[in-house]
Amino acid sequence: MGDLQALLVMGEPVYRELFGAAERERLSALASLGDPACSEAFDDAALARLAEVEVLITSWGCPPITPEILDAAPRLRAILHAAGSVRELLPPQVHERGITVTSAADANAIPVAEFTLAAIILAGKRAIPMAAINRDLPVTWGGVDTSALSNRGRTIGLVGFSRIGRRTLDLVRRVLEPARVLVADPYADAAEGAPAGGALVPLPALLAASESVSLHAPLVESTRGMIGAAELALLPNGATLINTARGGVLDHDALLRECAGGRLDAILDVTEPEPLPAGHGLLTLPNVLVTPHLAGSLGSETRRLAQHALDALEALSSDTPIPGVVTPEAMGLSA
Repeated sequence: MGDLQALLVMGEPVYRELFGAAERERLSALASLGDPACSEAFDDAALARLAEVEVLITSWGCPPITPEILDAAPRLRAILHAAGSVRELLPPQVHERGITVTSAADANAIPVAEFTLAAIILAGKRAIPMAAINRDLPVTWGGVDTSALSNRGRTIGLVGFSRIGRRTLDLVRRVLEPARVLVADPYADAAEGAPAGGALVPLPALLAASESVSLHAPLVESTRGMIGAAELALLPNGATLINTARGGVLDHDALLRECAGGRLDAILDVTEPEPLPAGHGLLTLPNVLVTPHLAGSLGSETRRLAQHALDALEALSSDTPIPGVVTPEAMGLSA
């Protein structure tokens, strides 16, 4: 049993999914867990534990950690988040007090990038609208124009050079060579884009040149609605808009108009609102696929998140570099 006093704060179903037998055994070896070991809320029992807790391990279902919660944990050294963004979870005071914050966003980026690659490949074949056509009238070779249904030599646009954007770029370059990849990101510079094989360009240039555009920008004040009617109008006919980032970066009414007219296709894993109301136009179109926010870590993929938090816990206990540290600047730009 480790010397660090730790408390897990997350939903009970989340704990059961993230922490299998191997993860629980490793956790017990790295930290001392009191009673309760895991809590879904900062109730009286959890607040009593906070007086001695040095490490909080959090994930989905953890309520916001307020300055008052921090006041109740005078020995707290680290908050290790076994999930993605911590922006809505933590107050600015967490960094002011010198508390180390980590996130498993790198681990969560893996399945999202995989999902995005699959969406890009499907988009290249226009698989979504072609499947709809095939349901109504089985497609035979020669019955439709298939000349544009190809993943060879396509131009792929990535809006946002986030962790997921970088992983997606790497997958596209390895799987869809000789694809041309364009990147637009106000927070990136040319030196960052070239080594990974993507060309950094202004957003309008990316939109005008890309056959598939995948959104990976965080939802902050400057990016809300960044892809609206004017931006969508720049996309070439037959292009596909893919969103696995946040629904708020996209104007859904403008997208509906473009998709309803058949000019654009869309693959959306996130929307605003989420979920879309029953009967929403985007749910009924044959050239639009809306999935229920499933690109991120699910099922056995979530074990990566627990393992990332445990790696951080082990580094903390051994005084070695801690993976996934979140700076105040990075927290402000997270999804």
